This record gives sequence, structure tokens and C-alpha cells, in this order.
Amino acid sequence: MKRNPQLKIKVVDGSSLAAAIVLNSIPKETTQVLLRGRVSKDVYALVQALCQKGIKVLTVQEDEYKKLLNFDNKLQSNLFLSERYDTKVWLVGDGLTDKEQFKAPKGTIFIPFSIFPPKKVRKDCYYHTTPAMVAPASVENLHSCEDWLPRRAMSASRVAGIIHALEGFDVNECGGTIFSVDKVWEASLENGFRPLPIST
Repeated sequence: MKRNPQLKIKVVDGSSLAAAIVLNSIPKETTQVLLRGRVSKDVYALVQALCQKGIKVLTVQEDEYKKLLNFDNKLQSNLFLSERYDTKVWLVGDGLTDKEQFKAPKGTIFIPFSIFPPKKVRKDCYYHTTPAMVAPASVENLHSCEDWLPRRAMSASRVAGIIHALEGFDVNECGGTIFSVDKVWEASLENGFRPLPIST
């Protein structure tokens, strides 16, 4: 993209919308979350937004903690390295193990930020879908986007591409670049996309 700025296409990977979906899936009364999984740019955006809202982000892996602090040392006030797993809201991605899931308290909500869902090993916990939204009724001939998503649900990356085109956002969202989490969330709602409920 940098070598060919004259191209009239935009590349959108959906990182900002994925972060927005996860952020808006967290119950409103939440004061802290446990983060577990491979750190990526959507995780940076997500953690940054959570810390700005005053929500404590706990991580049990020192390497994840250091990566997040290296990204933005302003996160230090709400980002903590923890040895405890007793938080009831977990944001999870690639690298979450079955053993770790069994350390979660009963009734924990697992909200994935990764493309693929975690293996459901607990019957006494709740598992949210991967970042996705339900398409508006005006979208026809749509069944499902990925086989783990319910009918009429589309993954964040696909929804983001549609939203960027509909809204005329003239930005590339790829590599290290991330678009406005709030702006893309509002635009998706205005265009009729809806968040998925947590399955019980």
C-alpha cells in the first residue's frame, strides 16, 4: 500500500471492529477482566480502550504483560500481572488451554478476541461467539459466514469491509494500523448490524 498509494482500493482487516465487538460484549458492571491469549493489534486496541474506561486488565503470562506495556506504558495504571484466575470475565484468544479454563470460577464468561473460538470444556460457564455481528434483514441470501457462527452472523473482518465501503472510510486498516474503535462500532449499528447475544 505504501509503494502504490495511487491504488483506489483499501485493505481492511477488521481489527478495530473486532476490538469494538469484544469491548461491547463485556457486561456493563465489569470492573476487571482476565486477558489470556496471543497478543495482537486488536488486543492492543482492546486493552487500551478498557484501561481508558478504568477497567482493570489482568494477565497471568509475564510475556503478554510485557508486550502490552511495551506497546503503551500509559496502560500501567490499569494493567496488572496476576497469579489469580478468579475473575468472572475472561477475554481469550489463541493459546488458552483446557487446564486454564478449569481454573476459572463457575459462571465465568469467556469472550474470544481471536478468529477461532476456544474449545468449550466447561458446562458451568458461558462462551461468547468470536467477534461477529448479525447482518441486517436487508441482506439477502446469507446463511452463515463461518461454521461456528449462527445463521445470518458475519465475522468482524467481513462486516468491517462492508462498513468501510458503505461509509466511504478512506483508510487502510492493515499491518500496524488500526481505525477508530468507536467510529466503526457506531457505523456498524447505524447500518443495521447487531451484536450477538451471549449463548447460555
